[in-house]
Order: sequence, then C-alpha cells, then structure tokens
Amino acid sequence: MNHASHAHPHTHEGHAHAAHQAGAACAPCGADSHGQSGHGHAHGLLPGWPRIALALLCATGAEAAHALGRDGPGMLLAVVSIALAGLGVYRAGLRDLSRLRLGISALMTVAVTGAVLIGQWPEAAMVMALYVAAERIEHGAMDRARHAIRGLLNLAPETADVLQADGAVRRQAAAQVPLGALVRIAPGARVPLDGTVARGTGSVDQAPITGESQPADKAPGDPLYAGSINQQGELVMRVDAPPGSTLLARIVHAVEQAQASRAPTQRFVDRFAAVYTPIVFALALLLAAAAPLLMGWTWRHAAYEALALLVIACPCALVISTPVTVVSALTAAARRGILIKGGGALEAARGLRAVALDKTGTLTTGQPALAHWQALAGSDARHAAQRAWLLASRSDHPVSRAIAAGLPAGAAREVRDFTALPGRGVQGTLDDGARWALGNARLARERGLLDAPLQALLAEHEAQGRSLTLLMDEHRVHGLFAVADPLRPHAAQAVAQLQKLGLHPVVLSGDNAATVRAIAAQAGIADARGGLLPEDKLAALAQLQDARGRVAMVGDGINDAPALARSDLGFAMGGAHATGMAMETADVVLMNDDLRRIADTVRLSRRAHRVLWQNIGAALAVKAAFCLLAVAGVATMWMAVAADMGVSLLVVANGLRLRRTGTL
Repeated sequence: MNHASHAHPHTHEGHAHAAHQAGAACAPCGADSHGQSGHGHAHGLLPGWPRIALALLCATGAEAAHALGRDGPGMLLAVVSIALAGLGVYRAGLRDLSRLRLGISALMTVAVTGAVLIGQWPEAAMVMALYVAAERIEHGAMDRARHAIRGLLNLAPETADVLQADGAVRRQAAAQVPLGALVRIAPGARVPLDGTVARGTGSVDQAPITGESQPADKAPGDPLYAGSINQQGELVMRVDAPPGSTLLARIVHAVEQAQASRAPTQRFVDRFAAVYTPIVFALALLLAAAAPLLMGWTWRHAAYEALALLVIACPCALVISTPVTVVSALTAAARRGILIKGGGALEAARGLRAVALDKTGTLTTGQPALAHWQALAGSDARHAAQRAWLLASRSDHPVSRAIAAGLPAGAAREVRDFTALPGRGVQGTLDDGARWALGNARLARERGLLDAPLQALLAEHEAQGRSLTLLMDEHRVHGLFAVADPLRPHAAQAVAQLQKLGLHPVVLSGDNAATVRAIAAQAGIADARGGLLPEDKLAALAQLQDARGRVAMVGDGINDAPALARSDLGFAMGGAHATGMAMETADVVLMNDDLRRIADTVRLSRRAHRVLWQNIGAALAVKAAFCLLAVAGVATMWMAVAADMGVSLLVVANGLRLRRTGTL
C-alpha cells in the first residue's frame, strides 16, 4: 500500500465536497461530477422545526377534512402544508429532473406531484411533511456525528494569563499571545496553548488530547498541551505554538480530513445506489403501466402504488448507513487517543494478520540510559569518554543522546566532517586529525575490528537486553558503551491482546539480534529479528505479507517512515510529542504511545464492519418488504415514507453507538 498517496490527499475543495457527502445522506443518489447533491436536505432546503410542526398540523387537518368529505378546506390545508414543509425540496426536485438526476428530491417531487394529480391531496401533504421532519432529525444526528470531534477545540480556553516584564499578570486573548511568552496556569485551569513548563511542578490531566487515563506529572522542561487540565500546583508555561498549530488543533484537522476520506464499503454503496435508483424508477413506471393490464388494477390504483414504490425506493437509509458509522468510529477512536486517518484505514485494520513492531521508541520507551561503559585495549578512559561524548552529543539518535547524557560533559571542540552512517552510527574528524566513529557491532565488523574477545564481551551485555555502541578509530576499538532501554508499560499486555485477536507479533529492529531477542522475550514475542537496515525491514515486511497476509508496521514515524509506508497499515508512536513525520506517514497515530491501542483499533474496525453490514442489511430488508407490499397493492405513500425515514433513523442510531469510547 502506498501511503503517500492516501495519507492527506484532500484539497480544501475535496475536503468540503467529501464532508458534504458525509453529511448529506443520499447525496450519491443524484450527485453530479461537481458533488452537487440531488438529495435536497442541505440546511438551506430544510425549514426549521416551527414550520415543520405547522406543516404536520395542516397535513393532519387535510386528512381529517378529507375523511369528513370536506375536499375544499382539505385541499387548501394540503397546499399550505406542502408550501410550509417542502417548497425547497420540491424546487430542488424540479431542478434535478430537468438535469436528469434521479436523487431523493426528484423522487419526492414526482411522488407528491403524482399524488396531487390523482386527487390524493391529503396524502401528498402528509408524505412531504413526514419526509421533511424525518430528514431534519436525520440531518441533526449526522451533524452530531460529523462535528463531535470539533467540540475538542472548545476545551482550550480563549484567554491566557500572560506574565509581563514587570511581574504583573495580564489576561489577554489566547490568539494574541506571542511565541515565547510566559503564561501562568492556576490549579484547576485549562492550558490555553501548547508550550513547555518553565517553572513549577504539578499533575495535568491530558485525557482529552492523548487519551491517557492517569494524570501526567509535569516539571520544568515537560510539554503541555492546549485543552489539558492543571490539577494541582501552579505552572508557568513558555508558549511554543500559535493557536492554529496546537496539537489539539492538528488532531481536529486530521480527524476532519479523515472523515472526508471515503471508506471502501462507502464507495461500494454509493456506486450501488447510483445504479439502484434509476432501476427502481423504471420498475415504478412498469408497475403503473403493467398492473392494470396484468393484474386488473385500476389505472389510478396502479399509479398510486407506483408512487408509493418510488418513495420506498429512495436509497437514503442505505447510503447514510456507511458515513455515520465511519464518522462515529473515527470520533470514538480520537477521543481515546487513536488518530485514524480515514475510513480506508479504519476498514483495513480488521483484515490484519500480523503486526511488526520496531524496538527502540516503540516496544521500548525510547528513553534509554547509559547502563555501563568501559575503555578497551589499554585505551585511556578519560580520553575515550571525551571522544565518545563529542560524537554522541552531535547526534539526535536516542542511544547517542543516552551516551552523551551519561558521560561527563567535555569541552566544546570542533568535530569536522561529521557524518551519520545509516544503520551503523556516526563518524567525524576530531582535533587530533584522526577519524573516529561511534557505531554498532556491524560497523566494527565491516572495518575488521571485531575480534573474538570483544564479541564475547558484547554477548554478555546483549544477553541482558542492552544496546552496544563502540568507539573506534581506523585501527581498533577504544571503548564500549552499553545502553538499556526499558520496555514500555503494558507492552506485554498489548502483545497478549494482539495474539488473542489472532494477530502474529514480530519485532523488526536495527539493533543487534541478541538485544532484540531479549527485549522481545520480555514482551512475549517469539519472532524477533535484529540487525536490520532500513532496506532489510522492507524485505522482512514483504516476506511477512507473503506468508501471513496483511501486515501492520508500528514505529516512531521518523526512522521507520519507509516501513510504515510499505506496510498495509502504519501505526506511528509519539503523537503526543508532535512528530510531524508520524502525522504525515502513518495511517494511525497513537497519541498516548500506548501499544494496547493497536488492539483497540483492530477491535473497533471489526465492530464498525459489523455495524456497517447490520445497517446495510436492515435498509435493504425494509426496502424489499415494502416493495413487495407495493407490488401486492397494499402499500400507502405515508406508510412508505414513514418506513424509509424510520429505517434511516435506525441506521443513524446504530452507527452513533460507536461514538461511545467504552465500547472499543
């Protein structure tokens, strides 16, 4: 799967079009190439509830007048009802018919016009009033599903208490707070912007952003996210991002883009509805023409049943069954700290058969510490430590950072020609004119510097799950640095959950094989492969796909970008730390770095799939039942519209159940 083609493919116009499609239940029934819907239930076409209530009252009066034989007043009440409730829909239907688009507005226009022509004024009014009332309810439900995630933006306060140069505090709009400003956050207050703790300690509830169930302890240097709640201790924060670029705002934007992405099932249903509607229109014409000749019906009765069939045939419930389910699932996932980028990614998760995990920063915390170091071969320990610190301090790799942090800081000296060696380490020329490298055993082996005693020493540390880095020049190895990276909390539990779901876990890492096996064993994973270069990971993924089927890759979104793109579904860790590469490359971002959320995603995908087909099945079953009633000659138009809108509301309610995060 080429994720680059689908991670964020939407232009602004494409996003707006797709979002409209998600909100307009039957848009595909008559959508043209520009995405203009023939459904007719955009906000501008539907009247408000007072007019709908009055229209229903007039339609009921028209039915009563007709029953009493007062056709004049009944006809007047019916005209008023149609004008109040369905004038916008009626105009939209005429416009669609003139363009040969058979959407729901066109179907309703034909049905109401036909009912009027055969003298069924009260029924025409009741059909239109019931239709518009149900559409208004349905549209409101879809709005709640599609825009639920935007409620997160309201979590960030609109004002911030900004510290001034003279020590005073001034409250000002959060949108006007400059980068680098110091903001005071009182206990119980919400964080207004993204930033870093400058002073103070406290406990912060980050659940709305990362889905973490427990408050996070904060101290100077720790990140703070807009919308989180400072539970105890006053904090002073340095602002790092403007309002539009906070993690919260990016989550909302990503989910909205995801909601605009159409799932495979949704695309299938849309294509089906586009063919289905004209076919049923033709069947209604056939019923009107053939029933009097073959079944002895009157022409008026045949026309009435054909009109009822048209109302029944509306694929509204069928088409709305997919977007409301997908949107609800995406929203529920986001509230739990799982950012799923679209319906395609949601559906793909249920088909996974294996999960490949990187080690550093994924299976482990990614915050290694120097556990042991020693000089080798008679090298001077102080000089070895200084040279290692000079090289490590210039690298952003987690292992290098751990080495630099664990060694005494040396004097800042020039390192010329500093170069990263992918999958091996770093090297540079120091002030003695020699080229020094800080790398793994692979690099030492390639340079012919890995002898038997050194291999035995490495094996001792690797058996303890430590990552080994060697300081070497062109002639020999001078120092050994053992870094330990602890397993993530709940990693073993997450692996057990994946195995219970029938998924095969495997570790793919560039670290040495012994270390990878040791860490994998702690997590309960038997299949562990170490010493892999980036291209080796791609080959291993291809082998897994051939042997197992669909494979997910879980990585940090930076070093593992190629593997994330090559996998069938990419999970990125580190969303809460605002890794831009993770947001762009992966299909799913785990905002709280909790590996258990992978199993949650698979379960949600499977549950959403079941709900999708429950909705599709219910819609088709009701359509089939009422079509049989129409052919049997016992269906009525108001019964047809009530059944159609009833099943529409049923599938909406069923899909909205997925919004409950406790059901993941």
